[in-house]
Amino acid sequence: MHFDQRTQRALREAGLSTAEIEDASAAVVAATEDAAADLEAFFDGLATVYSDMDLAHSSGDTAEHTVEYVDLYTHAADLRGYLKFEGWGVPVEGGRVLSDDVVELRLGDTVNDRVRFATDRDAP
Repeated sequence: MHFDQRTQRALREAGLSTAEIEDASAAVVAATEDAAADLEAFFDGLATVYSDMDLAHSSGDTAEHTVEYVDLYTHAADLRGYLKFEGWGVPVEGGRVLSDDVVELRLGDTVNDRVRFATDRDAP
């Protein structure tokens, strides 16, 4: 079960049984695994994506990236991994699908921000 002791206690105090807490925990794990699969599917087969990422040497509002791969894994409610572009990469520390054409990733060191990626230059 991925809920910490305080959360488990609060859920029990709210009236949930141990079995219900375990079911909720399993649902969170499944939702996290689904999110990772959906995010990987978004990037699968895309050569280029566009983002609202602030780049030091860019004058535009939209950045263009050549995607090499995204590799995500889950542990309970955590979604982590790595997004590799041509020439550089960044750790992924969470994310969600916003639409068929836009996802948002929480990127780690070097970026430390939420970034939207889109299939269309005007979408992020």
